Amino acid sequence: MKFEEIMYDKQNGAARITINRPEKYNACTPVTLLELNQAFTDAWVDTSIGVIVLTGAGDKAFCTGGDQSIRGKGGYAGTVAALPLEVGWQTVSHLIRVIPKPVIARVNGYAIGGGNVFQVVCDLSIASETAIFGQAGPNVGSFDPGYGTGDLVRCVGMKRAKEIWYLCRHYTAKEALEMGLVNAVVPHASLDAEVDTWCRELLGKSPTALKMLKYAFHAEIDGTPGITNLGVGGLSMFYGTDESIEGKNAFMEKRKPGFDKFRK
Repeated sequence: MKFEEIMYDKQNGAARITINRPEKYNACTPVTLLELNQAFTDAWVDTSIGVIVLTGAGDKAFCTGGDQSIRGKGGYAGTVAALPLEVGWQTVSHLIRVIPKPVIARVNGYAIGGGNVFQVVCDLSIASETAIFGQAGPNVGSFDPGYGTGDLVRCVGMKRAKEIWYLCRHYTAKEALEMGLVNAVVPHASLDAEVDTWCRELLGKSPTALKMLKYAFHAEIDGTPGITNLGVGGLSMFYGTDESIEGKNAFMEKRKPGFDKFRK
């Protein structure tokens, strides 16, 4: 797959998705978001992939949200494939939360605005000690009424989440760790080694258990969609059983299914 604004690499069971706009502190355009959607979808369907890492190119930024230089009245310029930035952003966040594989945010610098939202919705966040976190919405006439607020509350609590959004302050990696915004902070030179260690540990775990745990964590708070994901995760396993195959074969052979033996 060829991309313009991201890099996508798959090795040893891990997929790495890198926002590749370092000259813009990895701020996203509609093209970036479309490509992120494509990469996450590919990582979802690739059965050789067990864990995904999301990061930004360079040493300065993980992601700093939407590219304000192309923002105008009504949204962002450069819309592709009928994908406005607003829709695209929530679609990427949604994919990160529902893809049945752990997603690790490798936070290598500024995680501001939508960039902080991305790392919040990732399953795990590992940060360089040089990383900086914060929201920017009220400073630039924007806000996130969905995952960027709800999931942040569940990470750090209501009072702290309101502080982060209302005041748009910046927080160090150490402060982020103390408030529960990230899982680990390491020296910048050790960031890749630490991420690789976490990837190896995750790849050593049962993929089905990790999938169902991820769905279970979100099932209660996501309402009907969350319950649906949990249920369909179970359905995918049921399809692999002899009982399910008997139902399908009986239908195709126009006979009564023999389910009695499965009650034992």
